[in-house]
Amino acid sequence: MLLQFNFKNYKSFRDDTTLDLTATKISEFNNHVISIANERVLPVAAIFGANASGKSNVQEAFRYMATYVLQSLNYGGDESFSKKKKSEFFKPTPFLFDSDSRAAESSFEVYFNDSEENGAKTYNYGFTVNNNGVCEEWLNCKSKTSRGNYKKIFYRNGNELDLSGIPSKSQENIRLALEKETLIVSLGAKLKITKLKYIRDWFINNNFADFGQPIENYFLSQLIPDGFAEDENVRKNVVEYFASFDSSIIGFNVEVIKTDEDEENNHLRIDAIHKMIDSDQTASIPLQNESAGTLKMFALYPVLQDALSTGGVLFIDDLNARLHPLLVRTFIITFLNPEINTKNAQLIFTSHDSWQLNGNMLRRDEIWFTEKDADGVSTLYSLADFIDENGTKIRKDENYERNYLLGKYGAIPSLKYFDMFNEK
Repeated sequence: MLLQFNFKNYKSFRDDTTLDLTATKISEFNNHVISIANERVLPVAAIFGANASGKSNVQEAFRYMATYVLQSLNYGGDESFSKKKKSEFFKPTPFLFDSDSRAAESSFEVYFNDSEENGAKTYNYGFTVNNNGVCEEWLNCKSKTSRGNYKKIFYRNGNELDLSGIPSKSQENIRLALEKETLIVSLGAKLKITKLKYIRDWFINNNFADFGQPIENYFLSQLIPDGFAEDENVRKNVVEYFASFDSSIIGFNVEVIKTDEDEENNHLRIDAIHKMIDSDQTASIPLQNESAGTLKMFALYPVLQDALSTGGVLFIDDLNARLHPLLVRTFIITFLNPEINTKNAQLIFTSHDSWQLNGNMLRRDEIWFTEKDADGVSTLYSLADFIDENGTKIRKDENYERNYLLGKYGAIPSLKYFDMFNEK
């Protein structure tokens, strides 16, 4: 489970920023807290804030880190460790509105732990990167029984490498093959070094869905659940999923449209089956003709299924877009219900739907806000840590939604009339 994500100098976040999913010592909804590896971890983090305040950039920072880990083997150097054509180095996007930050490196760091079945070890991994490549990289680990400091697996600073926690027979291979744009974790996974492959694989199990980006929104709408075309049981599961919010869909017809002899170029025609209101007959309509909300829920099914089956982290930007608040609530509760979320998957989402701030669902430490100041610098803070104008923390019996909309917690837009339409 993800314990903490730290980043700095990425897009609108110039300064050190932390998203912490460990539970604070507050009393409400103790059933949300998951105890693992001597940590008390939360399954949900909800991020609210004004438009352009930086909400999406929190997800984008984590996506950048994950993408770099998964693809850095393709950046720079020769192709001896990859059959694929080398891709362009994935440069970071630092804070651009002051000269120091513009030229500085960006940093990304995670703390996460393994399942109890795998020993419940806790890992600390991170790196810094600039326009020339990786500046620094580190990996530390501690066992469940250890209450002391982390044990170093490797540390990299420029060209200096300390690989003392990696098997000696693999150290020379890393030294010979490592490029300035490549992460040790990425290379080590390719070299089948168990410790490093585990870190790489942890990032693989995390998913992203950005419904605020039209291109990605379209891409997500084209995804189908694994086995949907071939397995009737999979389609029945999807129907059951739909029945939780739209009982009019009672099945699906799937037809493979062959375009040529290459099966990879084939595509599917999916029709949703509805029951006729005046007979026992059924009617079918193309899935793409269903409502935008239905299509979004269809797009969410594969990533939800993957997160719940692997225990990964699911990031969703604009979760509330085109969905009823009660449906969003049901989606969130899926992660809060241990009978469904048996692998301890986590949901991190952004939303403008203040109704989800209602105090009878989320803990104060599961609620986060982003705010951007006059210099364009974003900050991220938790409701559990927020101090009001009287110097006191927010009580659990407050009306979070009302106080948020009144501006008590910040993170709301500064509104003015549209004066350009005022005829003078």
